[in-house]
Amino acid sequence: MKITITGSLGNISKPLTQELVQKGHHVTVISSSKEKQTEIETLGAHATIGSVEDVAFLTKAFTGADAVYCMIPRANYFDPNLDLDAFTQRIGDNYAEAIQKSGVKRVVFLSSIGAHLEQNSGIIQRYNEIETVLKQLQNVSITFMRPVSFFYNLLPYIPQIKSQGIISANYGGDSMIPWVSPNDIAAAIAEEIVNLPQQNTIRYVASEELTGDETAQILGEAIGKPDLKWVLISDEETLNGLVHVGMQPKIAAGLVEMYAGLYNGLLSEDYLRNKPAVMGKVKLADYAKEFAAIYNQK
Repeated sequence: MKITITGSLGNISKPLTQELVQKGHHVTVISSSKEKQTEIETLGAHATIGSVEDVAFLTKAFTGADAVYCMIPRANYFDPNLDLDAFTQRIGDNYAEAIQKSGVKRVVFLSSIGAHLEQNSGIIQRYNEIETVLKQLQNVSITFMRPVSFFYNLLPYIPQIKSQGIISANYGGDSMIPWVSPNDIAAAIAEEIVNLPQQNTIRYVASEELTGDETAQILGEAIGKPDLKWVLISDEETLNGLVHVGMQPKIAAGLVEMYAGLYNGLLSEDYLRNKPAVMGKVKLADYAKEFAAIYNQK
């Protein structure tokens, strides 16, 4: 199959590219960085350089493909001028237009846990809206991948672990957090993208379910701090902490609302009804080795 992938060589797109190339597919990787071209080609894929904010470029990159993988690029939450809602929605609209104009018939879109919610989901609210737009497209089958909390979202807690010896947040504690590895997401996408369902589908991806306390214990053992604790704090304390380290206040508020939804069960309600039959292969104990390496470098 001819498959076009967005996301350059990011945490999901790189292992996805490697797996699809290994399976004999003709893979084109979209990257906004010319510097990534050689690395992409070294993996056995074709590089096309441009921006997902350019609909004409996207349409050309999608044209002729049997399937495409679409994801929203990460944004800088510390940029005071970033309108995250507008950025996310604009990219989603661009994908919808490029899919329709290019005539591609098979799409896998990286959405999120909580995308079933029309409100009270914080910064992931836009994913509900993007899914709604994409579902209206004609003559295309779309799989909406809804991964849970990424393992690497634990990395921002490293400064607090070093300075205070704890992880504190308005979620976790003795409540469950569903975690996922980007490698397990890539493996699931690789399975989905070659399928040709007759209708749109939703697939959740998770690697392991742990409480916040269990998460802290596993990380603590990996970094030589076996007494590391996960401390549950209020929404207000979490918001103040994020703003204090320089995060844009509006985005910080959206994160706090999302975290609160995870803690009170709102975010996970549809996931719990439609959990994957098989969890991913990568567990937190595996990722903890990478976490420890990064922890020791800082």
